Amino acid sequence: MKYAVGIDVGGTNTRVALIDDEMNVVRRVQFRTNVDDPEETLKKIASTIESFEREIVGVGISIPGPLDLNNGFIISTPNLGEKWWGLPIPKTISEMTGLPVYLQNDANLAALAEAVVGDGKDKKIVQYLTISTGLGSGQVVDKKIYDGSHGFAHEVANCILWKNGPVQGALKPGAVEAICSGTAITNRARQAGLDVAHAGEVNDLAKAGNETAAQIMDDAKEYLANMIAILIAVVDPEIVILGGSVAVKIDGFAKEVEDRVKTKVFAPVIPYVDIRTTTLSEDSGLLGGGYLAFSMAGEDVKIA
Repeated sequence: MKYAVGIDVGGTNTRVALIDDEMNVVRRVQFRTNVDDPEETLKKIASTIESFEREIVGVGISIPGPLDLNNGFIISTPNLGEKWWGLPIPKTISEMTGLPVYLQNDANLAALAEAVVGDGKDKKIVQYLTISTGLGSGQVVDKKIYDGSHGFAHEVANCILWKNGPVQGALKPGAVEAICSGTAITNRARQAGLDVAHAGEVNDLAKAGNETAAQIMDDAKEYLANMIAILIAVVDPEIVILGGSVAVKIDGFAKEVEDRVKTKVFAPVIPYVDIRTTTLSEDSGLLGGGYLAFSMAGEDVKIA
């Protein structure tokens, strides 16, 4: 049995997992991410890897982008403090552990996991979107991540869909993330005077007949469907998989988005529209990181 490590660094928690070559999570460790002190978090990652006491072929690390994948560092991200930006994370962890370390965008690694052990495992082109705190996207072709020329492929959060539309953070007005993400749904509801803690509560109010909440949820589904229809027109994926808390926890979300997408594509394309909710839940980034490490080491994985 051979092993790799998958790491998922988020704005709240960091998770480190030992993955075997059958793509099973053998052990998982979670601790708080220090968003202001990357050294503390990176030392905890290194000590956790050492505690696994296995012969490890490599490490794949998932971090929200945008990233400079060619040079291995974060360009900027709202989830981690500026001390993380520009830090050579793979090089630093590699020096601490003596292992090869590979950095990737979190949505890309989630897409990779879906293409290897998720509902996309028998598909050639897998499109993944996560709708949670933010909105991320990844694409995998023949079990390989499509990064684009500069590593920025599928950084769709700032795609402008709504002229003079909602604004969020550093995004341009009308960006898809400022309309469809869980943060956007919640912020828009609060700005409209609704007392809500998260997108699920906005959806509950919508179902109870609140017209403002219903419009916000309708906007989220409508513009996400527009984004997916555009991706289908450009990429022609065999499957689109939705992850993240909004897609996973709101009942019927993916089905309603799929129904809307089918009204937006050309008639011959409709039979090929296949949009599903992830079955991997929060482990997708870890599994994707593990698979990336195995593949970079030239090791085969045994997938049932």
